[in-house]
Formats: sequence, structure tokens, C-alpha cells
Amino acid sequence: MTGYLPARQLATRIVYDQRADIPVKTSQVSSRKVQSHTVGLTVMTLIILVIAFWMSRQSSLLQMSTSNELPYVIPALDGFLSNAWFLPDDDMLGFVEIPAGSFIMGSNPVIDRSAYENERWSNLSRQGSVDLPVFYISRFETTVAQFFAFAEDTELTGYSIGTNVSGNYPITGVTWPEALAYGRWLERRLRESPTIPPAIRQLLNNGGRVTLPSEAEWEKAARGTDGRVFTWGSQPQTDFSNFNGDSISPVGSLPCPGCAHGLSDMAGNVWELTRSPLQDYPYDPADDAADLAEDALYVMRGGSYADAMNNVRTAVRGAVDPGVRTGTIGFRVVISEL
Repeated sequence: MTGYLPARQLATRIVYDQRADIPVKTSQVSSRKVQSHTVGLTVMTLIILVIAFWMSRQSSLLQMSTSNELPYVIPALDGFLSNAWFLPDDDMLGFVEIPAGSFIMGSNPVIDRSAYENERWSNLSRQGSVDLPVFYISRFETTVAQFFAFAEDTELTGYSIGTNVSGNYPITGVTWPEALAYGRWLERRLRESPTIPPAIRQLLNNGGRVTLPSEAEWEKAARGTDGRVFTWGSQPQTDFSNFNGDSISPVGSLPCPGCAHGLSDMAGNVWELTRSPLQDYPYDPADDAADLAEDALYVMRGGSYADAMNNVRTAVRGAVDPGVRTGTIGFRVVISEL
């Protein structure tokens, strides 16, 4: 699917995937490993209407246009490098190392009362252990300025960005293939640069690539190795995350010194795309490369500004068609050898 889905239809798809892994198209039942369970009609309808309302109020930062012009002009931004594709102005260009090792993935409803069924590891185990090699992840969600630098450099046409949108907001309204294309472009630019950080160059030379995180990489970065329910810890908080609100915030607006790995906006603000197709647990990295020709839904993580507390937990699994554009979904990138 490559066209835009109305907010109400998209909200239905997201809610069903988050809450119950219920297939949203009968043609997809046989092509995806999906379990279903009964959801109260009244409660589900209310949730769908509430999320549809919020999503209808927030327009995309990136919109389809019949013009080939790119009217948006990238301004200078404090804390970002205009001569380095508007990446963050720090020694690692905004990339944070996630050390190699194992972490606990999935949810235990004894500890996390908000856990959904699709976060259960297996019939025998609530959670599972996943071992990952070292990788780097962006501290912030990909911004309007960063994505526009890509669009301008590649002469991407057919798009326009509102002239009143600040460059430090997360980019939204991009499709899954476009997010992957941004990663490939940034990787090419990093490889060509003589001044990138040595650690990043070493990982790229060892076969690393800039891409969307797998859902395992995303969850490990969001929760660390202590199995926390939220990226800041295991207790609900309202000070560290943009959720239950009515608008997107600039990246890094809410400092969270206790968040895993010092990352920003891993809970709320915008949903974040991953490269993993939606599959039943237990997680298998081989599934990320399997059945990509099928009509798959792709996992997104973290919740958005319009979501309630239970949808900004580290283990929540939403899903979306790769061609959907909406103002509540963005992405961040990793440098990964997987």
C-alpha cells in the first residue's frame, strides 16, 4: 500500500496491532503469524475514536504535493551541525553506543499490569533473553532538517514541508521505504566524510550500515539491561515524555537524565518505525529478513504524543503498513552490523 490512509482507518490498524495482534485484513491472516483474542466492542470503539480524533488534529510535517519545488529552507539550528547533514553537534554526531550483550525482551504482566498479549514471549515464558552485538543509535528522532537535507541532496521531488515547521521537530509523514532510503543516504555520506568519529568509521568498515533499528535493537536501547517497564524506570512518570497530549514537541524537549542510555523521546512524541515485520514472539532475527515480499505490517515502537501511558512502555508493539503516511509516525536510525 503506497497511498495515504485516513486517520480513522490508520488508528484502527494501529490499535488492533498494539492490543491484540488481530489481523486487519482477511487476506493477511494466512501470511502473518498472528494470534487474536476477544476485545470488548465498546472499549475498542472508544479507543479507536479517541486516537482517531487526536491523529486527525495533527497534520503531517511532510505532505504530498503536486509541485516539484522544495520551498522549505533549512534554518540554522542550535545544537545541530549545518555542515554535517544537521546531525547533533557532539563528538559522536548524536550516535550513542549500545554495548554488546543480552537483555530481557517482552513483558511480564506480574510486573507490568499494562502488558498486551503480543508482548508475551511464548506459551511457556513471559519474557525472553536476546543477545545483540554492539550497535549505535541516534540520541534523537530524525528531524525535519535532517530529512530535508536528504531530500534536497537526492533531488527528491513531489513533497513539501510547511514553511512554519521548525527543523528540530521529528519528521513525520514519511513511509517505511523512505525512512530506509534516508538511512542509506546518510551511510553513504558518512563513508565519504574524512572527519567522522573513529568509532563510527570502524563499525562501518566492519560491515555496519545505517538503517532502521530492528525491534530488538530498539527495545534494548529503550529499556537497557534491567528490564525496566518505561525508558526512565518501572514507575509511571509524566515529566520525561510527551504523551497524552495534543501536539508534537521538538526533539529532546523533555530532559530525561535517568532514561536508558541517555536517549531522548523513546517514549511518546512520535511512533518510531523499525525494520522488523510483525511476527509472533519469540523474537528471531531471521524473521526480519523473511517474507518481505508478503503484505507485511512493520513494527513501530514507543507510542506518540496522542497515546496514553500504557502505549509508551518499552515493550509495546504497534504495527503499520509500509506505505502509510501520518503525523504521528517518525523514526530514528541505528548503525548496525545485523
